[in-house]
Amino acid sequence: MDVLGDVLAAMRAGKPYAGRTTCWEPWGVRFPAANSACCHIVLRGGCCLIPPHGEPLTLGVGDVLFTAAGHGHVLADRPGSPLTDFRPVRDDTSLITELNIPGPGAATELLCVCYSFDDIRPHPLLAELPPVIHLPARIGHHPALRSTVNLIGDELQRPRVGTEAILAPLIDMLLLYVLRAWIDEQAGHTTTGWAVALTDTAIVTALHHIHRRPEHPWTVEELATSAGVSRATFAKRFTAVVGRPPLAYLTWWRMTTAARLLQGTDASLPTVAQRSGYGSEYAFAKAFKREYGIPPGRYRRQRQSP
Repeated sequence: MDVLGDVLAAMRAGKPYAGRTTCWEPWGVRFPAANSACCHIVLRGGCCLIPPHGEPLTLGVGDVLFTAAGHGHVLADRPGSPLTDFRPVRDDTSLITELNIPGPGAATELLCVCYSFDDIRPHPLLAELPPVIHLPARIGHHPALRSTVNLIGDELQRPRVGTEAILAPLIDMLLLYVLRAWIDEQAGHTTTGWAVALTDTAIVTALHHIHRRPEHPWTVEELATSAGVSRATFAKRFTAVVGRPPLAYLTWWRMTTAARLLQGTDASLPTVAQRSGYGSEYAFAKAFKREYGIPPGRYRRQRQSP
């Protein structure tokens, strides 16, 4: 029941990119507060995350650092080092970036991966992510994540035939493993939110049905039956954990589905309406404008324009 994969696919905007960054002391890199989430992995040496407020966070070899979209941050060898804005040299057709900062001191190598997300209507899961997720290198912890990091690092260090094709799914896997690790670490520490929703059998079953068949005329009772709990228990639990009632989330996901179809396909408006759970184009257009502020046809033209 890959609800997490659905969410990331729905929110994706453009291609992700990855690069090996080599910096010689003294150095610092300023990452802007854009609609990109970043994963940084220390491959050699060490550095620190310098937040806007609070104490620096020291990072060692093997540490994984995730920074959520909309949160600018600074990586540096130490506080007070000169800063360079993150502007990687990148071919628009390539996933691979390069950034090197020369200097007289010791070198630090980083693997940096960035993901762009649609910031018009971010999924509540992404909105709930903390500004920073730090996964320290610990033997026996998150082995699949460590293997993915090693594979990406190897492809970037020695590009050869098939590197671009191999990197694309590995980059997606990296983000999924980081978020899975965060979800696992939240277990038992909170009773609400998407980290709970994705580990609650009843709720994730209902989410799976909504995501797979948004066009179906779901009722709370039908979703509760599929989840194996009473209607009252399901409605209360879903609302408390997800943050909105089941049918309100269904409407939200239908509109998200419609926006993806409008932007990424040439499907006619009646087809988009039907696949989004609306029996008429008029009802769909009215609902879409209520959510996005503009009619679906104009949304398509704006989002598909170069």
